[in-house]
Amino acid sequence: MVARILRYVLPLLILGGCWEAALWFIRNQEVPKLMEMPPQLVRVDGTVLKKTVFPVIAKSQGAVQPRTRSNLLPEVSGMIVEVSANFRPGGFFEKDEVLVKIDPVDYATAVVVSEAALAQSKAALVEEDARAEQALENWKALGRDGKPGALALREPQLAKARADVAASEAQLTKARRDLDRTTIRAPYAGQVLEQAVDVGQFVTPGTQLGTVFAVDYVEVRLPLPEREMAFLDLPQHFRGESETQAKGAAVKLLAMEGGHPILWDARLTRVEGAIDMDTRQTVAVAQVDDPFGRHKEGQPPLKIGQFVEAQILGRSLENVFVLPRSAVRAGNEIILITKDDRLKRKHVEPLTGDEKYVVIAADAEGGLHEGDVLCLTPIPFPADGARVLPTIDGQSERPGVATGPHSKDGAARPAAKGAGRES
Repeated sequence: MVARILRYVLPLLILGGCWEAALWFIRNQEVPKLMEMPPQLVRVDGTVLKKTVFPVIAKSQGAVQPRTRSNLLPEVSGMIVEVSANFRPGGFFEKDEVLVKIDPVDYATAVVVSEAALAQSKAALVEEDARAEQALENWKALGRDGKPGALALREPQLAKARADVAASEAQLTKARRDLDRTTIRAPYAGQVLEQAVDVGQFVTPGTQLGTVFAVDYVEVRLPLPEREMAFLDLPQHFRGESETQAKGAAVKLLAMEGGHPILWDARLTRVEGAIDMDTRQTVAVAQVDDPFGRHKEGQPPLKIGQFVEAQILGRSLENVFVLPRSAVRAGNEIILITKDDRLKRKHVEPLTGDEKYVVIAADAEGGLHEGDVLCLTPIPFPADGARVLPTIDGQSERPGVATGPHSKDGAARPAAKGAGRES
């Protein structure tokens, strides 16, 4: 009987004890502590904007071209009997120097024949002049009245004799000129670009003897970048004005020679009157004086067709901000850091720039102000008002502004020394 009672009561007692134990644990469980995590701030670098001066340098490129290039052509026919030692590719020559000689024998003979024909014509003219005077005396001796006719005075014969003399003189002039043309002289001081003939070759008028070019200066055609044109000193010419000595902006030309950079000084001398139809750019011409002479700097001579890079020195822009190009996002957008360490996106209008910097006017309405802090760290998706932890010009703290809600030990960070600004 007792065993049967225990069989039913004991499980109930065990269940009741478990229930009481569970209730005790529930009532006396330890409440978990709430941990408050400080916000994770992005560390960024910034710099305080200051007004400055920016010298504009427009970059371009082109090839060296001679100011004058000529094809030497003979005006008479004949065999080449002499070629100057300087008439070789790369050879220099002076103005009026003899470059090529053509066999002059036939042309010297023509001069002698022309001189003889002129002497005969002059003798015939003297005879006709004497006959005309005699005809007039005969007319008077016969006692005839009135003025004698042209035939009576032999005027047609006299006119023909005078015409024969003039023709002989013209023929002699041509013969002497042809004889002089057997000697090909340099039209200017220059250098030989190409030699097409040599001794023993028969040439005719129009046969190309070679190609030469002037060496007093060379030119480089430089397409001008549209944005920088407004800040360049361009030598503009107008109808009715002299174009003699107009000079424009100074230019530095960079040429590679043997793997070493060589600098040449040049200057803009004119702007071409038509826009390049392929690039739609205005083209200016830079001039390099005495490019083939020996200079103290030791530059090697420039070569025709040599590719050069140009830096055109423009005016200096004052009262501007110069921003690193890496800090300017697509669409000419920059990020500013406000005085409470929040991001602020702003659109700007660049005046000019290069591969490293972008120049912004400091006096533009609604633009940047001196003292604004520019964010230098590229942020993929910046949000207006987002808190950041800035390091400005090497300083991580600013006066009156805490760099974060808590320091490493959880205490408030004290303000640091530095220059304040307005957002």
